[in-house]
Amino acid sequence: MGSGSWGTTFAKMLHDAGGEVTVWGRRPEIVEAINERHENPDYLPGIALPEAVRATTDPAEALAGADFVALAVPAQTLRRTLAPWVPLLPPGAILVSLMKGVELGTTRRMSEVIREVADVPQERVAVFSGPNLAREIVTGEPSAAVAACLDEDAARGLQAATMTPYFRVYTSTDVIGVELGGAVKNIVALCVGMSVGLGFGANTQALLMTRGLAEIARLGAALGADEHTFAGLAGMGDLVASCVSPLARNRTFGENLGRGMTLDQVTAVTKQTAEGVRSSEAVLELARKHNVEMPITEAVTAVLYHGMPIREAAISLISRSPKPERYGV
Repeated sequence: MGSGSWGTTFAKMLHDAGGEVTVWGRRPEIVEAINERHENPDYLPGIALPEAVRATTDPAEALAGADFVALAVPAQTLRRTLAPWVPLLPPGAILVSLMKGVELGTTRRMSEVIREVADVPQERVAVFSGPNLAREIVTGEPSAAVAACLDEDAARGLQAATMTPYFRVYTSTDVIGVELGGAVKNIVALCVGMSVGLGFGANTQALLMTRGLAEIARLGAALGADEHTFAGLAGMGDLVASCVSPLARNRTFGENLGRGMTLDQVTAVTKQTAEGVRSSEAVLELARKHNVEMPITEAVTAVLYHGMPIREAAISLISRSPKPERYGV
């Protein structure tokens, strides 16, 4: 449910794993291009899609008989987008979140929004996360991710539905950890991008990634996640990919800010949603609710929404009073 780059890529994966898949798209021209030209020219130009991958603008048609419903809409639109689909959801279908964000105003994770809106038990909600750079996956480069659900059988079912010769899927029951890793790494990637835009090198990027991972783990521990999750694909793996790749939209967004563009200017030239921009305030609010210190998230939010110059934010991070370094800190 969603015809952006990741939704389209996920649909191709489901097909390549042997499934029958239908894509719901909001824009008729994208749906027509997938059906007639077997391409998504706006989000994955030049990539040939399987003829068996069909698309529709009718949510009822897309959802009919589905075993898995993969939700791939912008995180901040999930609540209002999902609500009218609820009567159309097949009984027993597993609802899969492909989104990496935290809802503004409620600080809900995406799986929590799904459970609340669809009124389903947590055993019917799964999350799918990892280093998911769509263009690399859709061209068949070796990649992997984590399918997480409180119900182990549902997680294994999602694993079977998405495993291909080029894509490996691991399972987990740590929904909180897998989900937080995907949401918070976007904010760290924004900060790394800003440092690149300022002209800083690998040492700075490594510093931000390492300390960013510590922030993610601290918040995860406070919310009941398994801290080991953050050493895996849904934590460190996703963080590294998002921070180092020019394909990563949050890193690119931050890089443009670091080069001197305003928030409005970068937003205007960014075709796809950089989830970290919208989620940063929600993540910071969530951290404060649980008394978790997240200086990188604070700095990014100050730059985005409170007018702090990027260089000043960088200095504030470096000049913080250091604490004793311990494993996992």
